[in-house]
Amino acid sequence: MIDIPNIRSEARYGMPVADQILFNRHYILGYSYYFRQAKWALEIVDQKTIDIQRTDNFRPDYRIPEIFRTDLVEYKNSGYDRGHLVASANQNDTVIQNSETFLLSNMTPQDPKFNRNIWKKLELAIRELDAQKDIYETYVISGPIFDFDTPVSRIGTNDSNGVTLPVPNAYFKSVLTEDKKGRLHMWSFIIPNKKATNPLESFQVPTTVVEKMAGIFLWNQLLGKKITLEKNKTRKIW
Repeated sequence: MIDIPNIRSEARYGMPVADQILFNRHYILGYSYYFRQAKWALEIVDQKTIDIQRTDNFRPDYRIPEIFRTDLVEYKNSGYDRGHLVASANQNDTVIQNSETFLLSNMTPQDPKFNRNIWKKLELAIRELDAQKDIYETYVISGPIFDFDTPVSRIGTNDSNGVTLPVPNAYFKSVLTEDKKGRLHMWSFIIPNKKATNPLESFQVPTTVVEKMAGIFLWNQLLGKKITLEKNKTRKIW
């Protein structure tokens, strides 16, 4: 059996399972047929200062079977943004690298007041973290969380098959950095899919909570205790 983490650098510290694994040029995505959207997206932040414009070429991902695939019509007049899991601004080394972040497999229905504010703020904070001189690489995994104890909204065409796109109740990000001395640090967040004005640190949670809520294992190639990587007192970034 081929060990995928030894092939793709993004999966160096682990890769969760999913119905379909999509290997893009610069990130890996695990797709859920049941939810018709990504279960998780895994990247190494690769932000550059070069002048690459957002491609904004939102399009279906035809690698996904049609009955499970999301199309642009699902989002039309829905009131929800096509929210990135792998941020466009994280992947701007080349045009094609930026373009692949606009595949709809990387999109999920996000409240505009969430997507354009607190989620954007967290994305920026991660890029600022990655830009610190002692950080060698920054790994990020993001995904939706569905809380079935509360109502789950749906968007889409509601065609003859009654197929619509469920709206996540919240989203998670787990950030793992490796510094130039080989030390690892981890921070994980869960943020409700709605307007939020609280500081980012108020949404920080143990990684085990993300795993339970999202139903996946994170960083499973790490053999030490993950909790020891959290609550880093020497680096204030949020």
